[in-house]
Amino acid sequence: MDILTGNELVSGATVYLSRSGLWVEDLQQARVFLKEEAEARDAALDASRNTMRINSLEIETVQLRDGTIYPDRIRERIRAAGPTAPRFDRQHLGQDDHVSI
Repeated sequence: MDILTGNELVSGATVYLSRSGLWVEDLQQARVFLKEEAEARDAALDASRNTMRINSLEIETVQLRDGTIYPDRIRERIRAAGPTAPRFDRQHLGQDDHVSI
């Protein structure tokens, strides 16, 4: 089983092609393509490439476990879970502040 994933061009967010044909951020809303749906998967991949709104498009293999989509690759599990480092507010430097190099 496969899903389509990529990054939304403007925000950089990890996105997945949904059952309705929209790109969504929730892995569990992703369309799962069965082996016999390879043509439909490839057509969706080509159509997405043509929009130029999603970059780093990839086909990821997944498993369904009790109705939950579970990516085979650790990389995709990390991408689906969100950032692995805490987010911090950007430091705003004043006119007299500097950063040593």
